[in-house]
Amino acid sequence: MIKIAVVDDHDLIRHGLEHLLHSTGEFEVVLSGRDLGVLDGRTDLDVLILDLYLGVDEPCLTAIAELSPLYNVLVMSASAKPDDLVHAIRAGARGYVTKSDPAELMSTALRTVAARGFYLSAGLADILHAQLAAPVPDPEPAVRLAPREEETLAYIAQGFTYDQIARRMGIKKSTVDTHIERIRRKLQVDNKAQLIAAALRRIERGR
Repeated sequence: MIKIAVVDDHDLIRHGLEHLLHSTGEFEVVLSGRDLGVLDGRTDLDVLILDLYLGVDEPCLTAIAELSPLYNVLVMSASAKPDDLVHAIRAGARGYVTKSDPAELMSTALRTVAARGFYLSAGLADILHAQLAAPVPDPEPAVRLAPREEETLAYIAQGFTYDQIARRMGIKKSTVDTHIERIRRKLQVDNKAQLIAAALRRIERGR
């Protein structure tokens, strides 16, 4: 059983999610509450589902940054704003789903995040891809990537595997490996997590 904690200040949403997860027989909601106090230092959890706006007008980015070293954080929010998505992932969230996403996607998201993968629902992946594909306002950016490298980096940021990227781009996996190696060299990063962070930093400063 995958152990889950749910923190959301909306009782109906929280209880509905608990019922949904229990009904699958795959997940156990071991903690549930309106605020982060419910965690009480417990760390034997596979995923922490966290509402981005906990009864306030600002996203709980500081909390995500503090909790992400201890928990695999999956953000669940009514917001699909690009800024909220980017900042939540920058703060350390391993996934982001909206409250309007189909219920069946939650199981996939939880399994992915519990395995320390990275998950975005399809709509959010499109938003992120659009952000990465936006025109570059700076005519002389500090680090310039080739168009296919930019495309590869966009797919990496969305959590696709190298095989999936190859299929989507219509190229061989070995070519994807070459693109990744060049991107890492240019951006001076070593692993997939750093690649995702680098992609999001490029969004924020317009590449």
